[in-house]
Amino acid sequence: MEAAIVTTYRCDNRCRMCGIWKYPSRPEDEFKPALLRKLPRLSFCNVTGGEPFLREDIEEIVFLLAEKAGRIVISTNGYHTDRIMALARRNRRLGFRVSLEGLPAVNDELRGRPDGFDHGLRTLLELRAAGVKDIGFGITVSDRNAGDLMELYRLSRLLGFEFATAVVHNSYYFHTTDNVLRDPEKVVGAFGELVEAQLRAGGVKSWFRAYFNHGLIRYIRGQERLLPCGAGTDLFFLDPFGDVRPCNGMEDGVWLDSFGNLNDRSFGEIWNSPKAAEIRAKVRACPKNCWMIGTAGPAMKKRLGKPASWVVKSKLRRPGKTSS
Repeated sequence: MEAAIVTTYRCDNRCRMCGIWKYPSRPEDEFKPALLRKLPRLSFCNVTGGEPFLREDIEEIVFLLAEKAGRIVISTNGYHTDRIMALARRNRRLGFRVSLEGLPAVNDELRGRPDGFDHGLRTLLELRAAGVKDIGFGITVSDRNAGDLMELYRLSRLLGFEFATAVVHNSYYFHTTDNVLRDPEKVVGAFGELVEAQLRAGGVKSWFRAYFNHGLIRYIRGQERLLPCGAGTDLFFLDPFGDVRPCNGMEDGVWLDSFGNLNDRSFGEIWNSPKAAEIRAKVRACPKNCWMIGTAGPAMKKRLGKPASWVVKSKLRRPGKTSS
């Protein structure tokens, strides 16, 4: 099982595609680290926010999660370099993903903070110098930054960093209803170029990322998901108040629900309740058709044959194209 642990809705960026920062949680309302002892064993855990390094007790949170999860990756804006490095030096097995939305001018415009790109890149470079292996950056693609997608990908390859992608979505979590691609085929073209580059690159991991990005192209065009969504079955989302939710893609006016609050009951009671069965039925009928790594990743691992078959067929259609 996988999980996203949302530590806080506080954020010190002012991103255009996300409104979390307009609705911050109060520190006194956020779950206490000890609550995490109720969680089950996890194969993977993403620690996120808001900005997780705004929590004074982030180190305690992470070390409690390390007792539960086989792998932990922290998503951050990268601005709090000193705090990030202090945590990384104590546990070099942690992973870190820094959000970079484009090259410097575009990134700082979209994330609403001056010198954000510089801080993010500096954090990544310091993590690498400290010997942390699982590091990378990610971009949420919109009309404004699609033109920087390939440059960021090439930068990631040059520096040996992981490269994560998403497309703007609307959800209760992002507090958005107006994320729209005004030129979807421009964005599709950028992702198409990325898919081709990843298929040419050496390494199975790159090829499977191409499959994920192929799924993003389908999402942009309004086509059906490549794989069924396992939200609420293969993964869950713990919000800052202790509510266990199936995912963060739900949307006011479509559907929004919770399994229950971990402060009130054990995880097993919540996960195996009649309410949980009701939510899983809603997931199966969900009209949102999201394609985000949080739900797509577990689905790809569960049905490995489908992405593998797509990779083989796609590679066979590209004979002789084997550059890095």
